[in-house]
Amino acid sequence: MGKTVLLLGLKREVVEDVKNRVEAGAATVLVGTGVEELRAHFLRQPIDAVIMGGGLPLETRLEAVAEVFRASGATTVHMKDVASGPEGYLPFVQSVIDGLLGRGR
Repeated sequence: MGKTVLLLGLKREVVEDVKNRVEAGAATVLVGTGVEELRAHFLRQPIDAVIMGGGLPLETRLEAVAEVFRASGATTVHMKDVASGPEGYLPFVQSVIDGLLGRGR
């Protein structure tokens, strides 16, 4: 069964690049850069997982987590570390998607 994943990051070009490069398989990958876009996506469809980049300000991350939990009791939230930088986002996203789809690497 396919999953819907929302990539939430500070810079649209980074999340779009990761969306285009990730091996999503049966997952539908959406992108956003803030809480307003997150809310808009939840209004349109159920989301199985939100994957946040490490560049988002702490306040945005906390607000996004709260919004996810208000919107759904089934959505998981995954937050990347700051230390690995933007180049660590793709491997992190790939690992989360692989786990959601039951793919081992």
